Amino acid sequence: MIVEEKDQGQRVDQYLSEVLDISRSKVQTLIKEEKILVNGESVKPNYSVKKDDNIEVNDDLDFTITVEPEDIPLDVVYEDDDLLVINKKSGVVVHPAAGHYSGTLVNALLYRFNLSSKDPIRPGIVHRLDKDTSGLMLVAKNDKTHEALSDMIKDRLVERHYLALVDGVIKHETGTIDAPIGRDSNNRQKQAVTEVNSKDAITHFKVLERFDKNTLLDCKLETGRTHQIRVHMNYIGFPIVNDPLYNNRKHNDFGQMLHSKSIKFTHPRTKEELYFEVEAPEEFQNKLEELIQIDS
Repeated sequence: MIVEEKDQGQRVDQYLSEVLDISRSKVQTLIKEEKILVNGESVKPNYSVKKDDNIEVNDDLDFTITVEPEDIPLDVVYEDDDLLVINKKSGVVVHPAAGHYSGTLVNALLYRFNLSSKDPIRPGIVHRLDKDTSGLMLVAKNDKTHEALSDMIKDRLVERHYLALVDGVIKHETGTIDAPIGRDSNNRQKQAVTEVNSKDAITHFKVLERFDKNTLLDCKLETGRTHQIRVHMNYIGFPIVNDPLYNNRKHNDFGQMLHSKSIKFTHPRTKEELYFEVEAPEEFQNKLEELIQIDS
């Protein structure tokens, strides 16, 4: 696998733990046994990965994932020769990983499109959405576009807004959460606000509507860390409604009420400013209708 610029600076054990979806201790064991090579050489677990590093994992457990095209319905909002804008459904995993080798967004994309080849497991994927987060995503069709879009996201030139329904009533009209995020030391499935092996994370929010016990927010990402909005809202005491990982209250199978509603960016080749917006899924809208009726 090839390290992208957005991932550089991470410890190699942390990076591989996330990419391969295995424990950090397992990665460290493989490193000790010299079954993980970076650019053909053995490294220590604290090695900081760099852009374009070539990482090989050689182990009896087969981490090589063959990504097969699958005829799965897609909601394509925009397409040209360079890129796609996809409206991802809640419940869809973005790319194959341990436990999810088929039925992913990547499987569906490969059936219909030629994608960038920078990462064979995540072809075309410039940024990710969590499985149960719905909405807009950028996908690159070629390596040049992939690199350009990745750089734009890194340089904060892609404007992304999310709808988020949270538990609790936020009194401030607007706010900014500036708190670093890294792996939760007590639960490897979770992220947390921490100073340990973390990266800067900034989320801006604006109140759209208040209900009796909930608040509807517009959240703007300045950075794009794993689970960022979910972690940040929980950190300030207003977890996302129906979030099974960060909200201890009752939840159903739909997943968190978080939707990537709009995206604005300059096309890397044509230099045209593009803006796209999609409505939240039916389950999200039904929940809002339910809260409106309760308040009326």
